[in-house]
Amino acid sequence: MTQTRKLNVAIVGAGMSGICMAVKLQDADIDDFVIYESADDVGGTWRDNTYPGLSCDVPSRFYSYSFRPNPHWSRFMSPGSEIHRYFRQVADERGVTPHIRFGAEVTSARFEDGRWWVGTSEGEEAFDVLITATGVLRVPRYPEIDGLDTFAGPTFHSARWDHSISLHNKQIGLIGTGSTGVQITAELGGKVRGLTIFQRSPQWVYPTPNLRYRALTKAALARWPVLNNLGYRFWQTYIENTLGRAAVEAGLNRRLMALLCRLNLRLSVRDPAMRRKLTPNYHAMCKRLILAGHYYRSIQKPGVHLVTEAIDHVEPRGVVTSDGVLHELDLLVLATGFDARAYVRPMGIVNDNGVTLDDVWEDGPHAYRSIAVPGFPNLFMLMGPHSPIGNQSLVLIAENQADYAMWWINKIRNGDIIAASPTDTATKDYNEQMKSALRQTIWMTGCKSWYLGKDGLPELFPWRPARHRELLATPDISHFDVRTA
Repeated sequence: MTQTRKLNVAIVGAGMSGICMAVKLQDADIDDFVIYESADDVGGTWRDNTYPGLSCDVPSRFYSYSFRPNPHWSRFMSPGSEIHRYFRQVADERGVTPHIRFGAEVTSARFEDGRWWVGTSEGEEAFDVLITATGVLRVPRYPEIDGLDTFAGPTFHSARWDHSISLHNKQIGLIGTGSTGVQITAELGGKVRGLTIFQRSPQWVYPTPNLRYRALTKAALARWPVLNNLGYRFWQTYIENTLGRAAVEAGLNRRLMALLCRLNLRLSVRDPAMRRKLTPNYHAMCKRLILAGHYYRSIQKPGVHLVTEAIDHVEPRGVVTSDGVLHELDLLVLATGFDARAYVRPMGIVNDNGVTLDDVWEDGPHAYRSIAVPGFPNLFMLMGPHSPIGNQSLVLIAENQADYAMWWINKIRNGDIIAASPTDTATKDYNEQMKSALRQTIWMTGCKSWYLGKDGLPELFPWRPARHRELLATPDISHFDVRTA
């Protein structure tokens, strides 16, 4: 390919998506790019989250870049520390790391005179294309509980775990029973002096033993790379045709997964009173489905106490629930999730008409095919609004979105166009189609979850994951406002 225009590209974020985008640029012989990373290491959420029991809930073979399989995963679903090492290794192997500016938080980005001016504390720099790879669940959400700041012991969010504190001799309070709370419970239950779990609503748990890979298996995968590829495709097919379909289509898959969740609870928890506490009043998969192997076993161990009464307030000695009981604690962990609507925020993005992205998203985040926004030329978002994060591997989503961005970047580099952004009409039509389709999904069956936006609709992709891949594989230039020379 003859390069007719030299491009420079800004990538915001050195997590899984940012590294992926950098590799795609390099594969296209574009080496003039900068990755801005506010932290001092790569890895994004896998760098920030280090809590006990952390692991992925997607099979290891599938939670890998398709272009960089890893035969050395230790388990069926990878521990968080291994995933972090994997992304760091890929960044080093592919020469991405020298392009990263660590400790550089992007505060602003404005489109002016055909270029993006990216601002940090060091000033502004101009780029032809701006890629945001800021992740999905990265900004911790802290609960509004009276007296929380009065607790005498240590208090921290699960994504800001303080490893300087010894746990085994502590009476630990855990607020939250989502994916993080379940993993922490599964790891600490029976291993600490006491664990009190404050549950606002129970979760459906899909039985998923996290088995270790044997040395022979890892050796075979390293010796014959084709086995890695077969494993990747097998688990891709499995995920896309079980959870990928069940979440968005009524039918046998949905009923079967719900049945397995109920059987898991029934067979794992024999005490009727405890089982009632752990039984949700909503359909399986309406909230994010929890995949775990020994959560129910851990929550029934000595020293583990499940509290279902609402929290009234916190005092220096511990948590007081609505029944007036004081639960005395030494340590309080907030497994209360993240701001699912943060996306690029708090970075301020402004187009050449002075319109901010916050203005455009006043009624809720939206985009064209999850990746671009009308009026913001040459801006591409990885893990943007309505990405299929509820039923697909985020690594594959990032690869598909990066490939889509590369299609436009090559158009710009070859001189076919100078700038492009989706039209208001195409974006509106796409979002209306999604809204109509969302009503058939399991996420609309009556539960409250972080999936839901201001309008009460899930901010997720309402079709099978394969359709998202197909939409991004076939860019439609007629859906874009294109500027040419």
